[in-house]
Amino acid sequence: MGTVQTGNEDAWRRGLPLNIFELMQELIDLRSFSNLWFWIALAVAWSTASHWVIGVPIDMVHRARRHGGRTAQDLESIAHVHVNRMLFIARVSGVWLLGFACFGLSGLAVLGFFYAIEFAQAVFLLAFPMSIVSLITLSAAARIEHEQSTGEALYKRLTRCRLYIQLVGMVSIFVTALWGMYQNFSLGPLG
Repeated sequence: MGTVQTGNEDAWRRGLPLNIFELMQELIDLRSFSNLWFWIALAVAWSTASHWVIGVPIDMVHRARRHGGRTAQDLESIAHVHVNRMLFIARVSGVWLLGFACFGLSGLAVLGFFYAIEFAQAVFLLAFPMSIVSLITLSAAARIEHEQSTGEALYKRLTRCRLYIQLVGMVSIFVTALWGMYQNFSLGPLG
């Protein structure tokens, strides 16, 4: 006269462990767009990208512009060290890095949008705009080196680079939010 217990529900009530794969599936949700951690990671990534421009914190640029002196010298030193480092890496192994980045991004795009793997879609929507940010940063570094920018010219170049990064970030967050809402609505609340 009692109800019949089947499967995992019965094993759980009796204190028996679940199948390891089912337990992992319950603990780790790979549905990225409905996961709070993905949105936190997206916010942190764009916040960090717009704060550190060519390896220089943007507050240091504002301080150097206001106060000058030792802060301006420190800013110029840090900026030129990062510019030289980035351009050295680009000249030595830029083609290989570009090839690996294109391979990774195209693999994520195929897995995400052709095979409909949501985790790959989420990583692609984070990695592709960051690759654009890398190109913007590399372009700004090349201009700083070419013009031997110092003082106000360096501050303007860093501020303009930050503006471009923020524009890419706004578009990226907007597109990611739209795609995430579409994914969540198309799957429905019950999966």
